[in-house]
Parts: sequence; structure tokens; C-alpha cells
Amino acid sequence: MEIERKWLTQGWPQGQPDRVIEMEQGYISVSPTVRIRSHRETGKADRYVLCFKSKGGLVRQEIETDIDKALFDQLRDFIGKSLVKKVQRRYNLPGGLVLEANQVDPGQPTGFFYAEVEFASEADALAWQPVQGLAGYLQNEVTDQPGESMGAYWLRTRGE
Repeated sequence: MEIERKWLTQGWPQGQPDRVIEMEQGYISVSPTVRIRSHRETGKADRYVLCFKSKGGLVRQEIETDIDKALFDQLRDFIGKSLVKKVQRRYNLPGGLVLEANQVDPGQPTGFFYAEVEFASEADALAWQPVQGLAGYLQNEVTDQPGESMGAYWLRTRGE
């Protein structure tokens, strides 16, 4: 189960990130979501993931499984479109939470920034308020707004 809130943002939050990950992702299907993603992080082995997600907003079913590079490359070729590039900066928050700030398709006219925080329960997600210094950064919440998913972005920029 994935429980997360999402905000559209302007740039990066203040402060130094705890981790920086470069990603590429593509969609085999957007409804339901069937996605591939590569993760590159300095000092760690590259990771390749096949992910399935149900419809939803705040709470949805998510199944992820690691795949090898060869299968990732086959699925990328099967998709036949340029993958979405993302840079993700992760910031540790109080209570063991993590702010994931993302820059999507850097340098492209369609590029944008967004941030997410994942929670252990729906009650925790609904009760959470941004820590001091993040309230201004996290002011445009789009968690339950149609058209604000990465799958919707894929359709707008890459087509079906």
C-alpha cells in the first residue's frame, strides 16, 4: 500500500539533501499504472524497477519488483518513447518521514517540480503538517486532483 501526499512546487526546498537520485521512467500503461524506472545514486548499484499501481489519490495499491538491466532495456524498447527524466532530492524530516523533491524533465519546456511525503497510515497523512520552513514550499497540494499524476504527465508529453 502506498500512502502519500503530493505538492506542486517552485524549485528545490532550502537546505542540503540527504540523498540525490537520478531516475528515468516510462509507462507501459497508465490505467492501471504499469511503469519501469531506473535509479542511479552515487556510491550505490543502479536499480531497475517494474511497478504496478492502482487508481487512487492519497491511498493506493502499489507493487514493486526489482528487474535486471536487460529486462529494463527490453521494456524501454517496447515502450518506444523517450523516458521521463527525474532528479530526486531526499530530505529527512522529523518522525522518520522523508520529503522527496523532484525535478521532472530538466531543461524541457514541459518540465516542472513536485514533492511527495509517504506515510505509514492514512490518519498520519491527514494529520501531518509541514515542519517549520516547509509550509511555504508545500503550499500547492495536488494529492487528490485529477491530472496531476506522473502518468497524466506521460500522456500529455509522450501520448498513449
